Amino acid sequence: MRTTSTLTPSPTPTPTSPPMLRSALLLTLLALPASAAETAREVLPAGAGPQRLELDAAVVSASARQDLGDLRLTGAGGREVPYLLVPPAAPAGRWAPARLLPVRASKRESGFEADLGAVRPVEQLRLTGLPEPFLKRYRLEGSGDRVRWTVLVDEGTLFALPADDLRLLTLAFPRGEYRWLRLTWDDRSSGRVPPPRAVEAFLPEPAPPSPAPLRVSLAVERRPSEPGVSRFSLRLPGPRLPVRAIVVDVPGERLLRHATVSEARLGPGRLGPATLGRAVLRRVTRDGAGAEALRVEVARPEELELELRVDDGDNPPLALAGAAAELAPLPWLYLESPDGATLTLRAGAPERTTPRYDLEAVREGLARARPAMARLGPAAPPPAPPLAPPLEAQGAPLDPSAFRSARRVEAAPPGLAALALDASVQGRTRALGDLRLVGPDGRQVPYLLEEREAPLVVPLPAPRRDAPSAQGVSRWEVDLPEPALPSSRLVLETSSRLFERRVRVVVERGGADAGPRELAIAEAAWRHADPDRPAAPLTIALPPVATSRLRLEVDDGDNAPVPLASARLLLPGWRLRFLHPGPPLTLCYGAEGVEAPRYDLALLAPRLRAAPAREVSMGPAPAPASPPMLRPATVAWGALVTGVVAMLWLLSRLVRRAPGS
Repeated sequence: MRTTSTLTPSPTPTPTSPPMLRSALLLTLLALPASAAETAREVLPAGAGPQRLELDAAVVSASARQDLGDLRLTGAGGREVPYLLVPPAAPAGRWAPARLLPVRASKRESGFEADLGAVRPVEQLRLTGLPEPFLKRYRLEGSGDRVRWTVLVDEGTLFALPADDLRLLTLAFPRGEYRWLRLTWDDRSSGRVPPPRAVEAFLPEPAPPSPAPLRVSLAVERRPSEPGVSRFSLRLPGPRLPVRAIVVDVPGERLLRHATVSEARLGPGRLGPATLGRAVLRRVTRDGAGAEALRVEVARPEELELELRVDDGDNPPLALAGAAAELAPLPWLYLESPDGATLTLRAGAPERTTPRYDLEAVREGLARARPAMARLGPAAPPPAPPLAPPLEAQGAPLDPSAFRSARRVEAAPPGLAALALDASVQGRTRALGDLRLVGPDGRQVPYLLEEREAPLVVPLPAPRRDAPSAQGVSRWEVDLPEPALPSSRLVLETSSRLFERRVRVVVERGGADAGPRELAIAEAAWRHADPDRPAAPLTIALPPVATSRLRLEVDDGDNAPVPLASARLLLPGWRLRFLHPGPPLTLCYGAEGVEAPRYDLALLAPRLRAAPAREVSMGPAPAPASPPMLRPATVAWGALVTGVVAMLWLLSRLVRRAPGS
């Protein structure tokens, strides 16, 4: 039983009533793979009595509900153990001024002490009134009696660089009870700074210490991109994670580049790129110390796959060493263990509703409670994506004879798949509205059309030098992969390093009128004046073209021609997301009079976005159609000549039949 549902009329009329349509869709949705399988983790209490259990990213991702309401705790014999899900508390406290005390300086160090007046819980220190700009390393210590000191920050960096828009004047450290805080500047590689004008300490209200922001590593893959832009695919370890920022790891001493994080979101009729956050990645290194801001705050993602775009400017492509997702503070569980025995935490069953226990009666007193700290056992490897059960509702039959092109789509394990649309598909479809995926039984497979921000990079044969058309103008020919292509961008590269040229793109003009035979469709200036560096590629935006060859005219003036080393085409990035039934499929395209598919995208999208998609490929593209032997202009002139000859022949016959002829 395999289900594929489609709601698209085929070229052969097949009436489908709305009730049948809805039934097919519901069966399809029921057959889609769940976004997470139920998982189990051990919970190790610290003993009998009240316990506090911190959740990690694996538990949050394994849960099938945004509110974690499907979590269950069980003890020996499957006995359910009540718990309370406690949201993270916002930091509560106040900033209090501290009294500055001088510290004797040495040749290598200087600094000051801050006196809080009494032993108090403290976790942050804020400095104001330091002269800018500066960038200094420091060491921070705390003491309750000014005799025994505890190192709070062994080596940190404070900086205020207005020109680089970088500022960090607040020191965070593990919460503890101290009266004196001593900050020691490292003066070995930088000048001394005077004492700050004021120092304030953050005194938190009594509460359990808040953990450091949780970060999870991301799988990073570089994607093909246009010149001057680096693109990376970032894969989250699981769905439903409360991501609030993406933190990148970039080597080097200096960095200043704009970065954007985006994902695919459901729009009118298709998936399209949506920006989650923007930031400027910065790093400055002075006297061996560095100041950096490599964090991009983002809205909570809905996808597993994110895209990081970095504008490189005139720099080399970004060397990204890694990336991590910083999570918002996670909730914790309050439970009461009767005997301290190991418990089991289960998550991932979407049919479960949020439980209601009598333990709710103690929630108001949790702020004053001091429960023991329970621990989660090691997380098991994430389960393989569940196979899709066979679908019962089949799509409408499709007559493939109405389509000019058909490509084989490789077999894959049943589940979510993604198929990139290459130049052959984009050049032979009618605005992507005549695409149909067909199963081995001749019925359609529903899909979501996804518009990607990253372009499809198509290498082209090296440009060929043609005879010059005029004095000082060199001509080149560039072959395209298809005789008709949508709007795109042409990228040219040269080995020259000192030039200034005007490049014009022309195509052969059809029609029988007496206008010029060639039509200019694009023009751009190309300039490079640094002989020590390679020239940046030239990118020219092209409108839709209906030709298999472009002609380039380069205005060289009185200079030697600039050689064109290579060319490539940047087409729009499109792909299909669909539920692969397993066996090979067929992608049909290139039909006239076929309406765009009308699948219920709003229902399909949540399942198709919350699971990883397997990239599948197509068979080789068919050879481009040969250019017609009779061009429009040739046909028009031939018809005109034929008409004149026919009229002369008719007149000659009439003259012969006239009397006395």
